[in-house]
Amino acid sequence: MKRLCILIIASVLAFGPVAAARQDDSRLDDLFSRLKTTNDVQEARLIEGLIWTLWFESGDPDIDRLLESGNDAMSAGRHDDALSRFSRVIERDPTFAEGWNRRATLYYLMGDFDASVRDIQETLAREPRHFGALSGLGLINSALERWDSAVRAYEEALRVNPFLPGAKKNVEELRKKLEQEI
Repeated sequence: MKRLCILIIASVLAFGPVAAARQDDSRLDDLFSRLKTTNDVQEARLIEGLIWTLWFESGDPDIDRLLESGNDAMSAGRHDDALSRFSRVIERDPTFAEGWNRRATLYYLMGDFDASVRDIQETLAREPRHFGALSGLGLINSALERWDSAVRAYEEALRVNPFLPGAKKNVEELRKKLEQEI
């Protein structure tokens, strides 16, 4: 397993520096393919981490710093500061999916589900495989008691990344809820 993990990292990083990465990075295709075919949870976690690493790199160091400082502000509960930073990321590079996804996450935390869904849609328009955004859509639909829509969002996230334990659990619980309503 350790050898396989080293091979995965080496093959992903061999195609160029991570600083040039983003959602349209060609290395993602291979990672998503491997994520769907592996049976090893540890390998899947490694692949998922590499995907997130590529997604978080815009290719512009200034945007990357803005994104990181927005994440820090969001983690510290400074929502207005985080919102300003994520909005600046989007203004500077509206094609960068993770800028939209970070702001969608923040809007979710702020309870503004409509704004979060709008930004999730922007994220998915740029990276349809964004399992984080799809899971977030599932969370929002669950909170709004749109059970069928929540199940569909989680199932789509699981089609992309079969190793999302929260999504699996949520689908099971929602299916039970839907069965009880019949």
